[in-house]
Amino acid sequence: MPIYEYQCIKCKNKVEVMQKMTDPALTKCTSCGGELKKLITNTSFVLKGTGWYVTDYPSADRKKAMDFEKPAGSKKDKKADKKPDKKTKKKKNLKPSDKAPY
Repeated sequence: MPIYEYQCIKCKNKVEVMQKMTDPALTKCTSCGGELKKLITNTSFVLKGTGWYVTDYPSADRKKAMDFEKPAGSKKDKKADKKPDKKTKKKKNLKPSDKAPY
């Protein structure tokens, strides 16, 4: 359930109340009987890091649309798509501790 914050217009007392979204707003201050005003406050969480943008998880349709929007000259060269020859491919020198445990 969300936590709503109210402030009394008369005595300036602030109150936090856990209510359902469908519950009616509070109107009367419990301290002085004055009128309460619902406040707009920050949320208790922050969305940081990757994963919160449309471009982070593109669907197949979004990818097609993005490819369609690119200018014709921005296609990759076919040479860049080729895999390197086996002769020029370098092997990684892994330590025994770097290998998978299975």
